[in-house]
Amino acid sequence: MKIGLIGGTGPEGRGLGMQLGLAGHDVVIGSRYEVKAIETAREMADTCGSEEASSRYSGADNAAAASGCEVIFLTVPYAGMTSVLHSIGRHLRGKICVNTIVPLEFVGGQARNIAPPTGSAAEEAERLVPEARWVAAFHTVPARGLMRPGSRLNTDALVCSDDPEALKSVMELAHEMQGLRGINAGLLENARYLEGATALLININRIYGAHGSLKVMGI
Repeated sequence: MKIGLIGGTGPEGRGLGMQLGLAGHDVVIGSRYEVKAIETAREMADTCGSEEASSRYSGADNAAAASGCEVIFLTVPYAGMTSVLHSIGRHLRGKICVNTIVPLEFVGGQARNIAPPTGSAAEEAERLVPEARWVAAFHTVPARGLMRPGSRLNTDALVCSDDPEALKSVMELAHEMQGLRGINAGLLENARYLEGATALLININRIYGAHGSLKVMGI
């Protein structure tokens, strides 16, 4: 499968791209600047160490990454989400699009969720590009862990969508990552709780000086 990471030069995009490439998928890192995307893809390939794995990473501008891939991950900051979707929306029609965005602000060192009028960034993205098959996932999976090839994550990826087949596909992608488990978290409207939980998790990690994540017990 060919997977595009829109805004993939940041920590979350790099981490997810790293894991997806190691799982055997072809990964295209997208950026506003093609040169930056190509450089990031080269760095990721070098980190992998294996020639076979490193050949799976490439870079392109966001529009080319969106048009040339089967599955799209949206990893841009929330402030840039609307403009990015306006520019690449036509390339997303009918495709599974995974929104990992968390609307955050920091006040006095505390992370706070900025709830959009629609309830979540994922629902806002669906409003902007309704023809895409939107899934919300990976909000609480730490980028630090994703960026370590060979390490086991030992955490869960909570996945929300109104499209059952798209939800299943993204859960399967999560299961392919070392030590990660995909959990069905229901309809897309539940993304608002995942985004809020991410702010809470950031604050907990700050208090304890940790890199904790979420794991659902009893399932």
